[in-house]
Amino acid sequence: MRIDMRRDLTAALKNRDKTAAAALRSALAAVENAEASDADLPAAADSEHVAGGAVGVGAAEAERRVLSEADVRAIVAREADERSVSAQEYERLGRADAAERLRAEAEILGRYLGPDR
Repeated sequence: MRIDMRRDLTAALKNRDKTAAAALRSALAAVENAEASDADLPAAADSEHVAGGAVGVGAAEAERRVLSEADVRAIVAREADERSVSAQEYERLGRADAAERLRAEAEILGRYLGPDR
């Protein structure tokens, strides 16, 4: 799914489709944020230059999480649902233009989820 989304983001940027580009960028960023590790970095050795600084090659590196296809799908579904809920709120507030844009973004993300969403 992620490969398809990246490919479609490139196409949206080439076609200057701002709605698709915004939706895909946001969803891909949410997936990448979910991959970020919560693990603390290893304890740093004493550094005379930076208090608490990590010393040595790779000392500040942390493993990223590996997400399953189901995890990625759940993140994209959550992103689409958030847009749908926000669109309803904008509609209630009389902001039809913003609601329409969010519905279009939700529809774009929904394409990656299939009909059984």
